[in-house]
Amino acid sequence: MMVGYLMKVSILLPTYNERKNIGILIPLIDSVLRGEGIEYEIIVIDDNSPDGTAEEALKLSSRFNVKVLKRPGRLGLSSAIHDGVRYSSGEVIVVMDADLQHPPGYIPMLVKRIGECDIVVASRYIPGGRSEGFPLVRRIISRGSILLAHLIVPGTRKVRDAVSGFFAAKRSVLSRWRLLEPYGYKVLVEILGELQDVKVCEEPIVFKKRERGSSKLTVKVILSYIKTIYRLNPRVFLGYVLLTLTIVLLLSITLLAI
Repeated sequence: MMVGYLMKVSILLPTYNERKNIGILIPLIDSVLRGEGIEYEIIVIDDNSPDGTAEEALKLSSRFNVKVLKRPGRLGLSSAIHDGVRYSSGEVIVVMDADLQHPPGYIPMLVKRIGECDIVVASRYIPGGRSEGFPLVRRIISRGSILLAHLIVPGTRKVRDAVSGFFAAKRSVLSRWRLLEPYGYKVLVEILGELQDVKVCEEPIVFKKRERGSSKLTVKVILSYIKTIYRLNPRVFLGYVLLTLTIVLLLSITLLAI
């Protein structure tokens, strides 16, 4: 039996309007983990979804090992995961999206490597990993957000996919994480930025466009990500902003002089 399989695993599912998806996802998770002999619990952290996500999760709890943490409103993805860590009991914690973009079949692969790493990231940007079905603009945003993290936050340079939302981590590691930006969208960046001494590994994943529901990526989410980057390393962030403004100013002066 693999080292990681000897430990109880907590699956954290932050949700907002994912009722139809969790009805599919939770049975899939159960099938995969029971098939591998992995003891597990699923924690649904719901931000008072108007579509009845929390109520659907409670129904599923009669058949599967599901616990529901219903919060009073939209309090942010990062804070949902932070609350989920405190609410869960597993020695290994897996964070994943509830929109079916993160296939449960990858969970055993991530858990397996916890014996050698503190955090195991499901990565699109290592050999064997890729994204499918996303428009060019979305791919550019993804790459750009990783580049920004690598430039500003040294701890993120350990991985190729620093903005992955699918990863496994030891409870002993996540218990040290102090929530910085409650409304943050890419919690892994915050964790790696704060806990720079952790050992991180990556495993390849095929990441596909969601088939149901709507994307949570908005201008507000992008601004929240930039705020997180700034708060993790304000001096370097402001240095790059100043450098960019200087270059723009010099180019403007040059063009006006022509």
